[in-house]
Amino acid sequence: MDSKALAMRCRKLAENRKAEDVVILDMRKVSSIADYFVIATGTSDPHLRAIGEEITTKLKEVDGLSPRAVDGSLHASWMVLDYFDVIVHLMKPDVRRHYDLESLWGDAPRVPTRARAKKKAV
Repeated sequence: MDSKALAMRCRKLAENRKAEDVVILDMRKVSSIADYFVIATGTSDPHLRAIGEEITTKLKEVDGLSPRAVDGSLHASWMVLDYFDVIVHLMKPDVRRHYDLESLWGDAPRVPTRARAKKKAV
């Protein structure tokens, strides 16, 4: 699976667990850290856990992929799942506002969802 497909799959899995405001940033031209960042909000510690488990479990069971590393904790209200070329950031709303990764990496274009792409085409 290429990195864009993996990022899209992570977004879909996060949305399966009702993650809020899921965004994919295309990092390829602005950083060598990863090809894509997937950023999602969970409303509580159990919600963050459910989103993280959905992504790691389904990618392992269905796609045979395991994260290279999992960092952060629910006590910190931020989890990071590192899939080499795709890094998934799961945060509670206050932490997401505080670190504001979308602004920090403001030069990285957002990957549109199909719904957004359809709206632009109309």
